[in-house]
Amino acid sequence: MTLSMTVSNALRALGFSLAIAITLPVAAHGTEETVKPNFQRPISNLPGKSLIAVEVEYPPGAASQPHAHAKSAFIYAYVVSGAIESQVNDGAKRVYRAGESFCEEPGSTHPVSRNASKTEPAKLLAVFVVDSDDAKLTTPLK
Repeated sequence: MTLSMTVSNALRALGFSLAIAITLPVAAHGTEETVKPNFQRPISNLPGKSLIAVEVEYPPGAASQPHAHAKSAFIYAYVVSGAIESQVNDGAKRVYRAGESFCEEPGSTHPVSRNASKTEPAKLLAVFVVDSDDAKLTTPLK
């Protein structure tokens, strides 16, 4: 069973009808981030839109492959703990520390997303406002 199926099954068991797929990219140096669902709900005053929150935990030195999110996704990212180095599209790389946040506009790419520390873990809360019928939240870039 894939993680996407596990997440979808868990969400269905909790009463959520929207099926999502979360891809867990493997970091270039062999460590992975862990993505787990936090919240999901249709937005009642925005028909066809849903709010989905996921927690992304990075072990020390871990990174995501470059990726894109669903084309409809507006993303608010909040650093819960540690420090995350991020780059959106061709913007500057920046380190965000616990308590800081950034956003990604629909259609953005995320070439850099990694723990800025080689010794401490980091955690990010990613909140998506997305078309309810988007089946895949994250896709690795080729």
